[in-house]
Amino acid sequence: MTIYEILRPLIFKMDAEQAHHLALGALNRAHALGMLPIVPNHTRPTKLMGLDLPNPIGLAAGLDKNGAYINALADLGFGFIEIGTVTPRPQEGNPKPRLFRLAEHEAIINRMGFNNLGIDHLIHNVQQAQFNGILGINIGKNATTPIENATDDYLICLEKAYAHASYITVNISSPNTKNLRDLQGGNELNKLLGSLKNRQAQLHTSHGKYVPLAVKIAPDLDANQIAEIAQIVLQNEMDGVIATNTTTDKTVLGNHPLAQEQGGLSGAPVREKANAVLHNLVQHLGGKVPVIGAGGVLSGSDAKEKLALGATAVQVYSGMVYRGTDLVRECVNAVRV
Repeated sequence: MTIYEILRPLIFKMDAEQAHHLALGALNRAHALGMLPIVPNHTRPTKLMGLDLPNPIGLAAGLDKNGAYINALADLGFGFIEIGTVTPRPQEGNPKPRLFRLAEHEAIINRMGFNNLGIDHLIHNVQQAQFNGILGINIGKNATTPIENATDDYLICLEKAYAHASYITVNISSPNTKNLRDLQGGNELNKLLGSLKNRQAQLHTSHGKYVPLAVKIAPDLDANQIAEIAQIVLQNEMDGVIATNTTTDKTVLGNHPLAQEQGGLSGAPVREKANAVLHNLVQHLGGKVPVIGAGGVLSGSDAKEKLALGATAVQVYSGMVYRGTDLVRECVNAVRV
Protein backbone atom coordinates (compact mmCIF):
# COMPACT_ATOMS: atom_id res chain seq x y z
CA MET A 1 0.00 0.00 0.00
CA THR A 2 1.11 3.56 -0.68
CA ILE A 3 1.33 6.14 2.09
CA TYR A 4 -1.73 7.86 0.65
CA GLU A 5 -3.76 4.63 0.71
CA ILE A 6 -2.90 4.28 4.39
CA LEU A 7 -3.85 7.88 5.20
CA ARG A 8 -6.92 8.14 2.99
CA PRO A 9 -9.46 6.72 5.50
CA LEU A 10 -8.39 9.39 7.99
CA ILE A 11 -8.46 12.14 5.37
CA PHE A 12 -11.91 11.06 4.21
CA LYS A 13 -13.28 11.51 7.74
CA MET A 14 -12.54 15.23 7.41
CA ASP A 15 -14.68 17.80 5.62
CA ALA A 16 -13.73 17.62 1.95
CA GLU A 17 -12.83 21.30 1.53
CA GLN A 18 -10.84 21.36 4.77
CA ALA A 19 -8.96 18.25 3.68
CA HIS A 20 -8.23 19.90 0.33
CA HIS A 21 -6.52 22.87 1.96
CA LEU A 22 -4.66 20.75 4.53
CA ALA A 23 -3.34 18.43 1.81
CA LEU A 24 -2.07 21.33 -0.29
CA GLY A 25 -0.51 22.93 2.76
CA ALA A 26 1.26 19.68 3.59
CA LEU A 27 2.46 19.41 0.00
CA ASN A 28 3.89 22.93 0.21
CA ARG A 29 5.68 22.20 3.47
CA ALA A 30 7.13 18.98 2.12
CA HIS A 31 8.43 20.87 -0.91
CA ALA A 32 9.97 23.60 1.25
CA LEU A 33 11.75 20.98 3.36
CA GLY A 34 13.00 19.12 0.28
CA MET A 35 10.99 16.04 1.23
CA LEU A 36 9.22 15.62 -2.11
CA PRO A 37 11.05 13.28 -4.47
CA ILE A 38 11.19 15.23 -7.71
CA VAL A 39 9.66 12.97 -10.34
CA PRO A 40 11.42 13.01 -13.74
CA ASN A 41 8.88 14.14 -16.30
CA HIS A 42 10.77 14.08 -19.60
CA THR A 43 9.21 10.83 -20.75
CA ARG A 44 7.14 11.65 -23.85
CA PRO A 45 7.85 15.05 -25.41
CA THR A 46 4.61 16.43 -26.82
CA LYS A 47 3.79 19.46 -28.93
CA LEU A 48 0.60 21.18 -27.75
CA MET A 49 -0.64 24.50 -29.14
CA GLY A 50 2.92 25.21 -30.24
CA LEU A 51 4.25 24.52 -26.74
CA ASP A 52 6.84 21.85 -25.93
CA LEU A 53 5.64 19.60 -23.12
CA PRO A 54 8.00 17.08 -21.46
CA ASN A 55 5.02 14.70 -21.27
CA PRO A 56 1.29 14.99 -22.05
CA ILE A 57 -0.05 14.62 -18.49
CA GLY A 58 -1.19 17.90 -16.96
CA LEU A 59 -2.94 19.19 -13.87
CA ALA A 60 -6.46 20.49 -14.50
CA ALA A 61 -7.63 23.84 -13.17
CA GLY A 62 -9.44 23.88 -9.84
CA LEU A 63 -6.86 22.30 -7.56
CA ASP A 64 -4.73 25.45 -7.24
CA LYS A 65 -7.14 28.30 -7.85
CA ASN A 66 -4.78 31.08 -6.78
CA GLY A 67 -1.44 29.74 -8.00
CA ALA A 68 -0.22 29.30 -4.42
CA TYR A 69 1.25 25.81 -4.81
CA ILE A 70 2.99 25.90 -8.18
CA ASN A 71 6.47 24.99 -6.90
CA ALA A 72 5.25 21.95 -4.96
CA LEU A 73 3.01 20.73 -7.78
CA ALA A 74 5.95 20.95 -10.18
CA ASP A 75 7.73 18.22 -8.19
CA LEU A 76 5.04 15.66 -9.00
CA GLY A 77 6.00 15.04 -12.64
CA PHE A 78 3.32 16.91 -14.54
CA GLY A 79 4.08 17.88 -18.12
CA PHE A 80 2.11 21.09 -17.60
CA ILE A 81 0.16 22.78 -14.83
CA GLU A 82 -3.06 24.80 -15.09
CA ILE A 83 -4.10 27.14 -12.29
CA GLY A 84 -7.37 28.99 -11.65
CA THR A 85 -10.19 29.48 -12.40
CA VAL A 86 -9.49 33.12 -11.60
CA THR A 87 -11.82 36.11 -11.96
CA PRO A 88 -11.11 39.85 -12.23
CA ARG A 89 -12.18 40.54 -8.63
CA PRO A 90 -11.84 38.33 -5.54
CA GLN A 91 -14.98 36.42 -4.64
CA GLU A 92 -16.02 34.00 -1.89
CA GLY A 93 -17.79 31.52 -4.13
CA ASN A 94 -20.91 29.65 -3.09
CA PRO A 95 -21.94 29.01 0.53
CA LYS A 96 -20.40 26.03 2.34
CA PRO A 97 -20.63 23.07 2.34
CA ARG A 98 -19.89 22.99 -1.37
CA LEU A 99 -17.57 20.03 -1.90
CA PHE A 100 -18.64 16.40 -1.43
CA ARG A 101 -16.94 13.03 -1.89
CA LEU A 102 -18.88 10.02 -3.12
CA ALA A 103 -16.34 7.30 -2.39
CA GLU A 104 -18.53 4.45 -3.61
CA HIS A 105 -18.49 6.03 -7.06
CA GLU A 106 -14.95 7.47 -6.92
CA ALA A 107 -16.63 10.80 -7.56
CA ILE A 108 -16.80 14.38 -6.34
CA ILE A 109 -19.61 16.92 -6.45
CA ASN A 110 -18.53 20.54 -6.21
CA ARG A 111 -20.35 23.84 -6.35
CA MET A 112 -17.38 25.99 -5.38
CA GLY A 113 -18.42 28.88 -7.63
CA PHE A 114 -15.03 30.23 -8.73
CA ASN A 115 -13.88 31.05 -5.19
CA ASN A 116 -10.56 32.87 -5.64
CA LEU A 117 -8.55 35.90 -4.55
CA GLY A 118 -8.67 37.64 -7.91
CA ILE A 119 -6.38 37.93 -10.92
CA ASP A 120 -3.94 40.37 -9.30
CA HIS A 121 -3.26 38.02 -6.38
CA LEU A 122 -2.79 35.07 -8.73
CA ILE A 123 -0.31 37.00 -10.89
CA HIS A 124 1.66 37.96 -7.77
CA ASN A 125 1.91 34.26 -6.86
CA VAL A 126 3.01 33.33 -10.37
CA GLN A 127 5.73 35.97 -10.24
CA GLN A 128 6.98 34.56 -6.93
CA ALA A 129 7.00 30.94 -8.14
CA GLN A 130 10.25 29.37 -9.29
CA PHE A 131 8.74 27.44 -12.18
CA ASN A 132 10.02 27.35 -15.72
CA GLY A 133 7.59 24.78 -17.08
CA ILE A 134 4.36 25.11 -19.04
CA LEU A 135 1.80 27.07 -17.00
CA GLY A 136 -1.80 27.55 -18.03
CA ILE A 137 -4.04 30.17 -16.44
CA ASN A 138 -7.77 29.43 -16.46
CA ILE A 139 -9.98 32.53 -16.54
CA GLY A 140 -13.66 33.12 -15.77
CA LYS A 141 -16.19 35.82 -14.95
CA ASN A 142 -17.29 37.14 -11.58
CA ALA A 143 -20.65 35.90 -10.34
CA THR A 144 -21.95 39.47 -10.00
CA THR A 145 -21.08 40.38 -13.59
CA PRO A 146 -24.21 40.15 -15.78
CA ILE A 147 -23.89 37.45 -18.42
CA GLU A 148 -24.27 40.07 -21.16
CA ASN A 149 -21.07 41.72 -19.83
CA ALA A 150 -19.12 38.50 -19.42
CA THR A 151 -16.73 39.33 -22.26
CA ASP A 152 -15.45 42.32 -20.27
CA ASP A 153 -14.37 40.06 -17.41
CA TYR A 154 -12.61 37.61 -19.70
CA LEU A 155 -10.78 40.47 -21.43
CA ILE A 156 -9.57 41.87 -18.10
CA CYS A 157 -8.18 38.48 -17.09
CA LEU A 158 -6.66 37.86 -20.52
CA GLU A 159 -4.80 41.17 -20.48
CA LYS A 160 -3.44 40.69 -16.96
CA ALA A 161 -2.52 37.02 -17.39
CA TYR A 162 -1.02 37.26 -20.86
CA ALA A 163 2.57 38.11 -19.93
CA HIS A 164 2.70 35.41 -17.25
CA ALA A 165 1.05 32.40 -18.90
CA SER A 166 2.23 29.74 -21.32
CA TYR A 167 -1.41 29.45 -22.43
CA ILE A 168 -4.77 30.76 -21.24
CA THR A 169 -7.98 28.75 -20.90
CA VAL A 170 -11.41 30.36 -21.26
CA ASN A 171 -13.74 28.59 -18.84
CA ILE A 172 -17.32 28.82 -20.07
CA SER A 173 -18.42 25.42 -18.81
CA SER A 174 -18.57 25.51 -15.02
CA PRO A 175 -22.13 24.70 -13.89
CA ASN A 176 -21.63 26.68 -10.66
CA THR A 177 -21.82 30.24 -12.00
CA LYS A 178 -25.35 31.22 -13.03
CA ASN A 179 -25.93 31.17 -16.80
CA LEU A 180 -22.22 30.66 -17.57
CA ARG A 181 -22.90 27.68 -19.82
CA ASP A 182 -25.10 29.90 -21.96
CA LEU A 183 -21.83 31.19 -23.41
CA GLN A 184 -21.39 27.82 -25.16
CA GLY A 185 -24.30 28.70 -27.47
CA GLY A 186 -23.51 29.62 -31.07
CA ASN A 187 -23.90 33.40 -31.21
CA GLU A 188 -22.64 34.01 -27.67
CA LEU A 189 -19.65 31.73 -28.12
CA ASN A 190 -18.72 33.26 -31.44
CA LYS A 191 -18.91 36.77 -30.00
CA LEU A 192 -16.83 35.88 -26.93
CA LEU A 193 -14.12 33.97 -28.75
CA GLY A 194 -13.94 36.57 -31.51
CA SER A 195 -13.36 39.34 -28.95
CA LEU A 196 -10.71 37.34 -27.13
CA LYS A 197 -8.86 36.42 -30.32
CA ASN A 198 -8.82 40.06 -31.41
CA ARG A 199 -7.32 41.10 -28.09
CA GLN A 200 -4.87 38.17 -28.23
CA ALA A 201 -3.57 39.51 -31.57
CA GLN A 202 -3.06 42.97 -30.05
CA LEU A 203 -1.27 41.50 -27.01
CA HIS A 204 0.90 39.36 -29.29
CA THR A 205 2.14 42.52 -30.95
CA SER A 206 2.62 44.55 -27.76
CA HIS A 207 4.31 41.75 -25.77
CA GLY A 208 6.27 40.22 -28.61
CA LYS A 209 5.14 36.70 -27.71
CA TYR A 210 2.21 34.52 -28.68
CA VAL A 211 0.18 32.99 -25.84
CA PRO A 212 -2.27 30.32 -27.07
CA LEU A 213 -5.96 30.46 -26.18
CA ALA A 214 -7.95 27.34 -25.32
CA VAL A 215 -11.63 27.01 -24.43
CA LYS A 216 -13.00 24.52 -21.89
CA ILE A 217 -16.36 22.91 -22.67
CA ALA A 218 -18.91 20.80 -20.81
CA PRO A 219 -19.63 17.09 -21.19
CA ASP A 220 -23.38 17.79 -21.31
CA LEU A 221 -23.53 18.54 -25.02
CA ASP A 222 -25.40 16.75 -27.78
CA ALA A 223 -23.97 15.94 -31.20
CA ASN A 224 -25.35 19.12 -32.80
CA GLN A 225 -23.89 21.32 -30.06
CA ILE A 226 -20.49 19.67 -30.37
CA ALA A 227 -20.52 20.18 -34.14
CA GLU A 228 -21.47 23.85 -33.71
CA ILE A 229 -18.75 24.45 -31.11
CA ALA A 230 -16.17 22.78 -33.37
CA GLN A 231 -17.20 25.04 -36.26
CA ILE A 232 -16.89 28.17 -34.11
CA VAL A 233 -13.53 27.04 -32.72
CA LEU A 234 -12.23 26.57 -36.26
CA GLN A 235 -13.76 29.81 -37.51
CA ASN A 236 -12.12 31.80 -34.71
CA GLU A 237 -8.82 29.95 -35.06
CA MET A 238 -8.71 28.93 -31.41
CA ASP A 239 -5.50 27.24 -30.35
CA GLY A 240 -7.00 24.40 -28.32
CA VAL A 241 -10.05 22.91 -26.60
CA ILE A 242 -10.30 21.19 -23.22
CA ALA A 243 -12.92 18.44 -23.14
CA THR A 244 -14.40 18.37 -20.58
CA ASN A 245 -15.51 20.06 -17.38
CA THR A 246 -17.86 18.48 -14.80
CA THR A 247 -21.33 17.13 -15.58
CA THR A 248 -24.69 18.13 -14.12
CA ASP A 249 -26.13 14.69 -14.97
CA LYS A 250 -26.19 12.65 -11.77
CA THR A 251 -28.43 9.79 -12.88
CA VAL A 252 -25.50 7.39 -12.60
CA LEU A 253 -25.50 7.98 -8.84
CA GLY A 254 -28.89 6.33 -8.44
CA ASN A 255 -30.26 6.69 -4.91
CA HIS A 256 -27.01 7.87 -3.36
CA PRO A 257 -27.83 10.31 -0.51
CA LEU A 258 -25.72 13.03 -2.14
CA ALA A 259 -27.21 12.58 -5.62
CA GLN A 260 -29.50 15.58 -5.14
CA GLU A 261 -26.70 17.97 -4.22
CA GLN A 262 -26.33 20.84 -6.67
CA GLY A 263 -23.03 21.22 -8.51
CA GLY A 264 -20.79 19.52 -11.03
CA LEU A 265 -20.00 15.82 -10.83
CA SER A 266 -16.44 14.70 -11.57
CA GLY A 267 -14.37 11.56 -11.17
CA ALA A 268 -15.18 8.12 -12.54
CA PRO A 269 -18.87 8.81 -13.39
CA VAL A 270 -18.01 11.54 -15.90
CA ARG A 271 -15.48 9.43 -17.82
CA GLU A 272 -17.88 7.97 -20.39
CA LYS A 273 -19.58 11.30 -21.18
CA ALA A 274 -16.26 13.15 -21.34
CA ASN A 275 -14.73 10.56 -23.64
CA ALA A 276 -17.76 10.64 -25.95
CA VAL A 277 -17.50 14.45 -26.29
CA LEU A 278 -13.73 14.20 -26.75
CA HIS A 279 -14.00 11.63 -29.54
CA ASN A 280 -16.81 13.48 -31.32
CA LEU A 281 -15.01 16.82 -31.07
CA VAL A 282 -11.74 15.38 -32.38
CA GLN A 283 -13.58 14.04 -35.43
CA HIS A 284 -15.12 17.44 -36.19
CA LEU A 285 -11.84 19.33 -35.72
CA GLY A 286 -10.00 16.97 -38.03
CA GLY A 287 -6.60 17.52 -36.45
CA LYS A 288 -6.68 21.29 -37.06
CA VAL A 289 -7.04 22.17 -33.37
CA PRO A 290 -5.63 20.03 -30.55
CA VAL A 291 -7.88 18.74 -27.78
CA ILE A 292 -6.89 18.20 -24.15
CA GLY A 293 -8.82 15.31 -22.62
CA ALA A 294 -10.08 15.75 -19.06
CA GLY A 295 -12.66 14.01 -16.92
CA GLY A 296 -12.61 10.62 -15.20
CA VAL A 297 -8.88 9.87 -15.21
CA LEU A 298 -8.28 7.58 -12.24
CA SER A 299 -5.59 5.33 -13.72
CA GLY A 300 -2.85 5.23 -16.28
CA SER A 301 -5.11 3.27 -18.60
CA ASP A 302 -7.72 6.05 -18.42
CA ALA A 303 -5.11 8.56 -19.56
CA LYS A 304 -3.95 6.25 -22.32
CA GLU A 305 -7.55 5.83 -23.52
CA LYS A 306 -7.99 9.58 -23.95
CA LEU A 307 -4.87 9.75 -26.10
CA ALA A 308 -6.19 6.82 -28.14
CA LEU A 309 -9.44 8.75 -28.68
CA GLY A 310 -7.47 11.60 -30.22
CA ALA A 311 -6.47 13.85 -27.33
CA THR A 312 -3.07 15.49 -27.66
CA ALA A 313 -2.70 15.77 -23.88
CA VAL A 314 -4.61 14.77 -20.74
CA GLN A 315 -5.45 16.53 -17.48
CA VAL A 316 -6.10 15.01 -14.05
CA TYR A 317 -7.58 16.36 -10.83
CA SER A 318 -10.39 14.44 -9.10
CA GLY A 319 -8.56 11.15 -9.54
CA MET A 320 -5.84 12.45 -7.22
CA VAL A 321 -8.39 12.64 -4.39
CA TYR A 322 -8.80 8.86 -4.64
CA ARG A 323 -5.35 7.82 -5.82
CA GLY A 324 -3.05 10.48 -4.38
CA THR A 325 -0.08 11.98 -6.19
CA ASP A 326 1.05 8.52 -7.34
CA LEU A 327 -1.63 8.83 -10.04
CA VAL A 328 0.55 11.36 -11.84
CA ARG A 329 3.52 9.00 -12.03
CA GLU A 330 1.27 6.14 -13.13
CA CYS A 331 -0.25 8.21 -15.95
CA VAL A 332 3.13 9.51 -17.11
CA ASN A 333 4.50 5.97 -17.22
CA ALA A 334 1.40 4.60 -18.94
CA VAL A 335 1.66 7.01 -21.88
CA ARG A 336 5.43 6.78 -22.16
CA VAL A 337 5.19 4.96 -25.50
